[in-house]
Formats: sequence, structure tokens, C-alpha cells
Amino acid sequence: MKSVLAAIAVALPLLAACGDANQRLVNNDEYGDYRRSAARNRPQGASAGLVVFGVDKDREARDAAAGGTGLSVNAYLWRATLDTLSFMPLASADPFGGTIITDWYSPSGAGNERFRAQAYVMGRQLRSDGVRVQVFRQTLERGQWVDSPVSTSTNSDMEDKVLARARELRSQSASR
Repeated sequence: MKSVLAAIAVALPLLAACGDANQRLVNNDEYGDYRRSAARNRPQGASAGLVVFGVDKDREARDAAAGGTGLSVNAYLWRATLDTLSFMPLASADPFGGTIITDWYSPSGAGNERFRAQAYVMGRQLRSDGVRVQVFRQTLERGQWVDSPVSTSTNSDMEDKVLARARELRSQSASR
């Protein structure tokens, strides 16, 4: 008896969904009515619908129109960071995460030390706190590379050079 009631409980909603009101016409989609050649308006605003799986197509379209680039970070800061660190070999660059990592670099004439840098471009706006550069230094001692301290002014000097280059790039694009 319980199995019969369970079967009816499952079948009843399925049968109710088969009514005429739920039929979908082949030549009709949810935003246009091709039988009368008139497009229906798509709902707008915050109550327009649910955000499914964290994807809001309206927000993505607004962000793309506002930014104008495929980058998730400020394009001037990104380009300026690449230009400033171009003397070092590039290990990886992620324009969507805003991370640039260089490989080890030994300046000519300094065979017993090497440097590496990590830069983080944060945000889509050109601001002085929009970039962070961290420089690492190693020295060669008894055939082994050993971490050595880097002056704190080195990191801020690199950030200042990136910001100066970003301002230069922005002024060049404004004059075109």
C-alpha cells in the first residue's frame, strides 16, 4: 500500500506538468515571439532573476564595457610592471590574477648574487596602492645559494618606477 502511495505521489506532479499551459512552441524563445515578429523586453534590475552558480551575465557585460580590455587589472599598471621588470627573465604572468613572477637574474659583474621579483597588480583603477613589488635576493656562499635580505627601499623604488611608467603610458594614450 505504501509503495502505491509513493508511486502516486511521484506520478502526480509529472502528470500535472503535461498540461497545455506548459507547452513550448518550436518557433518561440523566451525573449522573442517570432510568430508576431515582436521582441519582448528582458526583465531588468536586481529582481530580474536568480544568479545561478555565481554567474551574472549582466554584471559581466557591465564590467567588460567599463574596462574595455580583457584584463582583470588596470592595463596601464600591468603594462608598466612588465616594462619595468623586462630586464629580468619572465617566469609567469597572469593578467587575470594580476601576478607577474620573474626568474632569477644575475646582473653582469655580480656573479655571486642573483635577484627575483614578484609583482601584484591589484584592481582596475590606476592608483598608487594598485601595485606591490617584492624583490628577493640570494648570494652564493660555499657553492650554495643562500637567501639574503633586501633593502625595504628596493621594493618601494620598484613600485615607484612602475607607477611612473604607468603615468607615462596613460599620458601617451591620452595624447593620441
